[in-house]
Amino acid sequence: MVKLRALAPLEEPNFRRIWSASLLSNLGQLVLGVAAAWQMTKLTNSPEMVALVQSALMLPLMLVAVPAGAIADMFDRRKIAISGLIFSCLSAGLLTLLSALGLAGPWILLAFCFLIGAGVALYSPSWQASIPEQVLPEHLPAAVALGSVSYNIARSFGPALGGLLVVALGATAVFGITAFLYLPLMLAFAVWNRRHVPPRLPPERIDRAIISGIRYAVYAAPVRAVMIRAAAYGIAYGAIAALTPLIARDLLDGNAGTFGILLGAGGIGAVCGALFVSEIRERMSMDRAMALCVMVASIAIVTVAFSRSLPLSFIALVVAGAANMIVISLLNVAMQFSVPRWVTARALAWFTSSLTGGIAFGAWMWGRLAGEIGISHTVAISGGVLLLMPVLALVSPLRDIGRDNLTSVDMRGDPDIELALSGRSGPIRIEIDYHVDPDLARSFYDVMRKMQRARLRNGGYGWTISRDLGDRTLWTEHYEFPTWQDYLRNRERFTEADRALQKEVDTFCTPMEGNRVRRRLQRPFGSVRWKADTPDPSTDIIDMVLPWNLFRRRDGQ
Repeated sequence: MVKLRALAPLEEPNFRRIWSASLLSNLGQLVLGVAAAWQMTKLTNSPEMVALVQSALMLPLMLVAVPAGAIADMFDRRKIAISGLIFSCLSAGLLTLLSALGLAGPWILLAFCFLIGAGVALYSPSWQASIPEQVLPEHLPAAVALGSVSYNIARSFGPALGGLLVVALGATAVFGITAFLYLPLMLAFAVWNRRHVPPRLPPERIDRAIISGIRYAVYAAPVRAVMIRAAAYGIAYGAIAALTPLIARDLLDGNAGTFGILLGAGGIGAVCGALFVSEIRERMSMDRAMALCVMVASIAIVTVAFSRSLPLSFIALVVAGAANMIVISLLNVAMQFSVPRWVTARALAWFTSSLTGGIAFGAWMWGRLAGEIGISHTVAISGGVLLLMPVLALVSPLRDIGRDNLTSVDMRGDPDIELALSGRSGPIRIEIDYHVDPDLARSFYDVMRKMQRARLRNGGYGWTISRDLGDRTLWTEHYEFPTWQDYLRNRERFTEADRALQKEVDTFCTPMEGNRVRRRLQRPFGSVRWKADTPDPSTDIIDMVLPWNLFRRRDGQ
């Protein structure tokens, strides 16, 4: 039953096709990591340089994922995914050429690992954000887990295969294989007949889209909680990600094949862990499940630190891989359920950036520490740091994840407009009056603080609430938008949770008073006719894609 539930998303043809092709691209990415890391051990004896291979592959996911997420929310995610894969394929091909010519020194190797990772970073948010378009809503947690499973299935045998390929063919040949293995996934995305729904508003500029994503993350507590937990976990687990080549070489006296076997152990564990993600999510709270998994991972990592036996290290890494898979999948699902669709790719990009940024920083930190105190003690310390993770549940709990209904509300209505407006007209100031019983003033104010966060994360600026000095029942909410188009885009972002909050606010209003909304154009010089014979520009009002009557609201906004 557990297995059937975990594999249910594969019944969807589009998801099955893309997921299957992703196995090959992930295999290519993994054999690249093995080849690059082992090649670095031949180019230099510095543990820090070896650890930086992992940083170079992960750092782009922190730096590129943020604009990539914004781009994925603005444009066709299918085309963005294909573009990222093409970039990685070309970068891997060029690295193959340079290596064949003997020009791939340590820093060149790191630079091309970064470039290949940048292409993956461009592809990743588009792929993750498109999963809900390929599966039924009830299959989303299992689909998210399977998205990671495709990587970990490849990791269960890919690293060992990569080690054998490095020994048999050399690193240069493996770099070429990596480039070739991106091609099936490009084809799978190319044949996906994605249903494209034309946006009702022009896309945001890339800088504004990034800022919108940042503002949502800042003002949405669940998003902040996931990001904090992902970054902290990435830092603590980064020792295993970065130091496995040195564990194989120095602690187990192995070679590239040993390195591949250890990575394969983590992959096998991850596949096993992914089968139980949906079950665990249903039976346990998010915080409790994560606390249990990090404790198990901590014990396994400490075992690896002091083991000198390949079978024991293999078993410990299987356990650590299973726990790692469950933690990352739970955090990914938590992020998916914490945001509305308009910002999904950006939120997932922030999640990816937090996790991989933590791994990249942790890889550098643990690599440097390993140079000072040795591999064994460094890995043991990282396992001890993992035990501190449950403390974060007190600071950034995940208990409220998924409680709000983030389905978009189809807002219809026509604001009362008599001025000529274009998309760039602004700033736009919104003022809403509330008549509240003075005995309910404190409770009303507390709810309006929640409203403040909702207005700001959906695009508003300069939110304030004021109370009339001459009428103690009268309160006025104020907030602004840079342009008229930003105001219309805010209306597109309204969710069922926002409507429920507005209704909660309205319950404090005294009967028969209702709300009164004013929309004002600040600095309205362009709307003034300076001469009597100046043509009236009202006929030039730009309708921003849809007729005005699509924007009428019944709730007074």
